[in-house]
Amino acid sequence: MISQTDITAYLKTFIDPHLNQDLITANTLKNLAISGNTIVIDITLGYPARGYQAPLAADLTAKLKAAFPGAEVKINITWKIEPHTIQPGLKTLPGVKNIIAVASGKGGVGKSTTAVNLALALAAEGAQVGILDADIYGPNQPQMLGSRQTPVSKSSNSLEPVMAHGLQTMSIGYLIDADTPMVWRGPMVTGALQQLLHDTQWHELDYLIIDLPPGTGDIQLTLAQKIPVSGAVMVTTPQDIALLDVRKGIAMFQKVNIPILGVVENMSLHTCSQCGHSEAIFGSGGGERLAAQYQIDLLGKLPLDKRIREQADGGNPTVAADPESPIALIYRDIARKTAARLALRAKDYSAKFPNIVIKSD
Repeated sequence: MISQTDITAYLKTFIDPHLNQDLITANTLKNLAISGNTIVIDITLGYPARGYQAPLAADLTAKLKAAFPGAEVKINITWKIEPHTIQPGLKTLPGVKNIIAVASGKGGVGKSTTAVNLALALAAEGAQVGILDADIYGPNQPQMLGSRQTPVSKSSNSLEPVMAHGLQTMSIGYLIDADTPMVWRGPMVTGALQQLLHDTQWHELDYLIIDLPPGTGDIQLTLAQKIPVSGAVMVTTPQDIALLDVRKGIAMFQKVNIPILGVVENMSLHTCSQCGHSEAIFGSGGGERLAAQYQIDLLGKLPLDKRIREQADGGNPTVAADPESPIALIYRDIARKTAARLALRAKDYSAKFPNIVIKSD
């Protein structure tokens, strides 16, 4: 006879590669029913997993049938995205469950390209996603998203997000001419960021990706103090100079109690399109050493490939332009790992509690 104890014990040996935990410890098992030789298992993941749903079900089915010969196995995989805790003293943003900041220590490491492809990958995995371009001085997202629409305003103090590739998006680049320089001091820049964030009418987002400018300046400080962030992703290249700067960004997020969900190593390896020779132009092993030093996760490595640049420059980022390509699948794996790391963190239940009003009659 097959018992629930047997099945549960077996599921404790199955490690989810995105969570780095077994399915029981990660609290994904929602129902287990056994009727004769039929096993029915309902698993609810805390992260979007459209690209992993079928492989996970097939893998579990095959392994359970091997472990329990003669059993008929039915696996149902779903996911549910919850809001997670933010900095103390801040309130969640209406219409947004989780804000994920994408940051880098220096410019030129592909942070904005990573941010837009991460947003698209999360959407491809089944989440409702938005992206906010927080680089007021150099907004790149309108170009990368292939959109120059002017946001619609339905009231004097609100903006509707611009839809691009299925994402809800907002950028100062939508509101100014592309050639107009933003010659503003710090307070004006941070004020503009807060307006873009709070005046945009975000609609039921699971994740809002914020594409930060590089460094650790006014925008980053405003983000830490006034914007409810659930987690951050750091982008770097293997180059020693980039790693030196990204350490400062990691230290900043640690000081302001924003959890770092992991590191993405960009431009890790170049493969010649003519001869097939691969070479680590910017060095190798930098992401692993950084992750080990700070005890954070290396979410993935992306190649130095001109198609990533060409597609982003053309307003059709890789995940949208070629969704089944090897590079797009790397982005989707990074997206699942990012969301899974967030799913393991404490949840925010404040929205589920009713307001208590005391009246005197």
